[in-house]
Amino acid sequence: MNLAIIPARGGSKRIPAKNIKEFAGKPLIAYSIQAAQESGLFDKVWVSTDSQEVADIAKMYGAEVPFLRPEDLSNDVIGTRPVTSHAIQYCIEHFEKPEFCCCIYATAPFLQAQYLQDGLTVLKNDPSKSFSFSVTSFAFPIQRAINIVDGDVSPMFPRDIFKRSQDLEEAYHDAGQFYWGRTDDYLTKKGIFSKHSVPVVLPRHLVQDIDTPEDWYRAELMYQAYVRGLRNE
Repeated sequence: MNLAIIPARGGSKRIPAKNIKEFAGKPLIAYSIQAAQESGLFDKVWVSTDSQEVADIAKMYGAEVPFLRPEDLSNDVIGTRPVTSHAIQYCIEHFEKPEFCCCIYATAPFLQAQYLQDGLTVLKNDPSKSFSFSVTSFAFPIQRAINIVDGDVSPMFPRDIFKRSQDLEEAYHDAGQFYWGRTDDYLTKKGIFSKHSVPVVLPRHLVQDIDTPEDWYRAELMYQAYVRGLRNE
C-alpha cells in the first residue's frame, strides 16, 4: 500500500487561504490531488488539514480527509515532518501500514505524475536510500551571490565572484513538490536533506515556490506559458 499525504493548513498570512485560492481556474490544492491520482501509484490520497473548508474542497477533487488535524499540528511554526508522521501513524492505527508514503505539497501546480513515478522508481531501485525528493538547479551560479547590508554591496563568496559561470559547480535546491519515503524511515529522525535521499531532478520551468503574492503572480505567468506550449505541441 502507498499513501499520499497533502498537508494543507487553513491559515496563511502572506496569501490568505492560499491552498484553496483559485489558480488558473481551479483551487491550488486541486493540482496536487490530481497529479497524485494520475500517477496511479497511491491506494489512498489524503489531505491533512485543520480546516473544514479545505477538507470539503479536497473531497470535491477526489481526495480523502480521514481526520481534521489537531490544533497543536496546525500553527505557524510546525514543520511538515510532524504533520506527515501524524498522518502515517493514523493510517497504521486505523487502516494498515503503508509500504511507501509521499508527502506532496498543496502549492505545486506544476507537479507532474511522471516525476512522482520517477521518485518511487529511484527509491525502490536503491535499497540503501530512505527518501527521494524533487530538486531543481539554480538559474544563476550561487557562488557569485552578493550581500547587501545597509546599502553596501559585498560578494558572498569573494574567491569565486570573478570566475566564469562554466567554471563553477552547478548547485541545486529543493523544488518543494514531493518527498517519497519508506514508512519505517519516515517515522525515524533520519533527515530527508541528507545522504539518506536520492534526488529527482526537475526542469526549472516546472518549479516555482509560492509563498508571497509576487511568487503567485510569477507562477500564474509561468503556468499560462506552460499551457500555451502544450497546446502548440
